[in-house]
Amino acid sequence: MTNRLSKEQIDFYQENGFVQVDDVLSADELQEFRQYIEEAMQEENQNAIKNNAQNGSYYRVLNQKVNTWRDHGGMARYAFHPRFAQMARQLTGADGIRFFHDHALWKMPGDSKPTPWHQDLPYWPMDQDKALSIWIALDDVDENNGCMMFVPKSQTVGKLKGIDLVNPQDIFQFTKGTFVEEQRPVIVRMKAGSCTFHSGLTFHYAHANNTANPRRAFAIIFMPDGTVYNGQRHVVTDDCALTPGQPFAGGRFPRLA
Repeated sequence: MTNRLSKEQIDFYQENGFVQVDDVLSADELQEFRQYIEEAMQEENQNAIKNNAQNGSYYRVLNQKVNTWRDHGGMARYAFHPRFAQMARQLTGADGIRFFHDHALWKMPGDSKPTPWHQDLPYWPMDQDKALSIWIALDDVDENNGCMMFVPKSQTVGKLKGIDLVNPQDIFQFTKGTFVEEQRPVIVRMKAGSCTFHSGLTFHYAHANNTANPRRAFAIIFMPDGTVYNGQRHVVTDDCALTPGQPFAGGRFPRLA
């Protein structure tokens, strides 16, 4: 599989704040990855942060584990895969790319809720505006089971307030009277093994899962080398003894590209 993106893909990302990349996984990798993530989501462990309370409101939005790489070697293989980090470096134009965390995301069937419109950067303990995510589909995704939507060019409005994903505010109240009101959201349907990249500032949304099976996806958050910790609380950094203003580095936040 190639690590290279076309100039058109890079230009599209830099203008619109997101880009779709098809067939980022081979058929064999997809089969292996599905096995690993099934194992990781079923295992109880101390290092991965998990939310799967069957009766909890958040469970109806999604079920998740953060930093699966710390407890499952197979997940580490993909979380640290140079192919994905190299693409992130190309899209941002950064001299180097570091890993922040991985994120297994299952949109559960049954009483599922949409993931509301939000930006990611307000939740991350950094001020670097080039941080971004890869979102890898491990199942075919469309409006029926939780595919993503993005608002083109919304990354240019800057960092807004974080949205409560269970009891959300309308993020568009913060962009009234701006060009964002005129932007038509783009629905991103994908085959399993494809992915999107999106900026931490890009407005995005995921549909509810109205099917009988979980919608499985895996996200990796990347940041340019030199990004500093801003002191904000976060499940990934709360046990790291970081000092505000300190660059992310070391074994928890390795440089991958």
